[in-house]
Amino acid sequence: MKEIEMKVKGEIKRLTNQTFKFDERVRDGWFSAVYFLKTREIVKKYHEDKIVTMQFFQKNHAVLCGTDEVIALLKTFADRPDDLEIYSLKDGDKISPFETVLTITGRYQDFGYLEGIIDGILARRTSVATNVYNVVKAAGVSGVQKQVIFMGDRDDHYITQAGDGYAAFIGGATAQATHAMNEWWGKKGMGTMPHALIQMFEGDIVASTKAYQETFPEDDLVALVDYNNDAITDSLKVARAFGKELKGVRVDTSRTMIDQYFLRNQHLLGTFDPRGVNAELIFALRKALDDEGFQHVKIVVSGGFTESRIREFEEQGVPVDTYGIGSSLLKITTGFTGDNVMIDGKHAAKAGRRYRPNPRLEKVE
Repeated sequence: MKEIEMKVKGEIKRLTNQTFKFDERVRDGWFSAVYFLKTREIVKKYHEDKIVTMQFFQKNHAVLCGTDEVIALLKTFADRPDDLEIYSLKDGDKISPFETVLTITGRYQDFGYLEGIIDGILARRTSVATNVYNVVKAAGVSGVQKQVIFMGDRDDHYITQAGDGYAAFIGGATAQATHAMNEWWGKKGMGTMPHALIQMFEGDIVASTKAYQETFPEDDLVALVDYNNDAITDSLKVARAFGKELKGVRVDTSRTMIDQYFLRNQHLLGTFDPRGVNAELIFALRKALDDEGFQHVKIVVSGGFTESRIREFEEQGVPVDTYGIGSSLLKITTGFTGDNVMIDGKHAAKAGRRYRPNPRLEKVE
């Protein structure tokens, strides 16, 4: 059983290193800024018994993520971890600018070298969770919540996938492209066909879709229909060939291309940008499918979608059922700062910083 299932059931309060599987070199300071390592040695020599309180915050309205990971990091790599007093918010909490999300109290030399790693964990996880949350929110502007598929596998190094997938889950994305993205929270990745499959069938959308169906008969059948840059024609081809068995079509037209539908209907041009997956193309696709009795076929769109672009689609009532999104969800939009704000229970922070108690913090047992 995954730890996330145990957490949902209330059997555990936090995910642990059983989920995160940290690199053991963290203990050796391999991932810590050298000046933290040097400070640790100096403190051991001159101020071994001083107790510091380190406080973490950021400057945006955001969806917090990474707290379980940070606490597991401390429990795994801090010296004398049971002596630390930790207060924290939870993954998924909505947070405000400058709100304290985490405090750690203990001997500096026991945990101080982890400061930068903690900042980095919180920054990446919170950024992805917040980006996804905002996109999911935008995908419901029309009044009907549309599904968001997290497709960030090609937009960053593969080693980030498990953590990014968990953060996307915290943000509200319940479908993700790879098995690794589901490692911490889900079961399997989901997806249908890439352009490479259609290429292997020399652009024959019906033949490639049939091969997919025969090989993976348990999957919902969703055809990729922009390979020939003629999304409506190819959508109708597969709809006619598979009827009720076809569950959806995905349009992924490049932002540098104009679908052939507009080249055949140039009288429509002149009042909008016809490149890529645009609203007019999707309206026309929906009408074409409906006119032939294929109202059951869902429309999935992907290719350069962002929160603002999704919001525009939803405000216009564009008949999209699912959005596939990648790169825009992986941008670091939230940075965290850790400050030592108290020493031996007394206020002691650099100019411009101060201890900010937060009644929402919960003590970590």
